Amino acid sequence: EVLALLALLFPLLRDLAPHLRSALTGTSVPGTLSIALVSCLNEHIAKDIARAIMDKKLAAYVSILPKSSALSFWKGELEESTEILLLVKTRTSKIGELSDFVRSIHPFEIPEIISLPIDQGNPLFLKWIEENVPRD
Repeated sequence: EVLALLALLFPLLRDLAPHLRSALTGTSVPGTLSIALVSCLNEHIAKDIARAIMDKKLAAYVSILPKSSALSFWKGELEESTEILLLVKTRTSKIGELSDFVRSIHPFEIPEIISLPIDQGNPLFLKWIEENVPRD
């Protein structure tokens, strides 16, 4: 009976472990924060989108990376362009809302919005992100 109970509880305990570690150590739970990458046509558009994201409190921090070259296929043709990349630091739970908002204001027909979970980092910085992006 005890083994059967442990087998049933194992998934719950496994999922609870990172939260307990976070509470005891003051660190972020891996995957609860993310970095979203958003490409923009130029610096003016990048700054406008970054400000709009910050005004809606969808991120704690947005880095605007300088111009880079890009190659892509668009409507069957190879396109060569330049772009400005935004690195948006936020809660993973905000990625859907962030993506919907960026699509609503971005001039591209299909804007690049990709997110990656943050598993590790400076605990003080990760805590700062959590403190500056409201929970859902």
